[in-house]
Amino acid sequence: MKTLAPHIRKAAAADCPQLLELVRELARYERVPDEVTVSLAEFIDAGFGDKPVWEAFVAEVDGRIVGMSLFYIRYSTWKGRRLYLEDIIVTEAMRGKGVGKLLFDETWKLCQARNYNGMVWQVLDWNEPAIRFYEKYGATFDGEWINVSLAGNATTNGQKK
Repeated sequence: MKTLAPHIRKAAAADCPQLLELVRELARYERVPDEVTVSLAEFIDAGFGDKPVWEAFVAEVDGRIVGMSLFYIRYSTWKGRRLYLEDIIVTEAMRGKGVGKLLFDETWKLCQARNYNGMVWQVLDWNEPAIRFYEKYGATFDGEWINVSLAGNATTNGQKK
């Protein structure tokens, strides 16, 4: 059977089990398979509950989701509203077939349509295929900033527990 061209559309709550599988595939690719701890219920609520915090586009082929672009609004005190691209994921079997480009282009079009000041994201320094992909768009890479995070109950009043 011939594979159809990918269809790009907004994600729906019913897509979340497949989207979470894509997230797990990305975690395996990034060599941290045990880092995905979000539950399906939390994932659905965060995207489609009373106060959604993320949106996504999906790429579908033959009724199966083969990629996604998950994003949300970030606010920069210097630049204003910016779209933050949390993840762009394409299944291993569909990489190199233009699916990522379709998802990226659709996300960028949405960013522009909403008059956001730009789009930002992160890429691992060893992910050469992704870096080459973003270079084709003329993306700027900033090696100056250090990623920082704090887990739920990691500190109390600035003191380590």
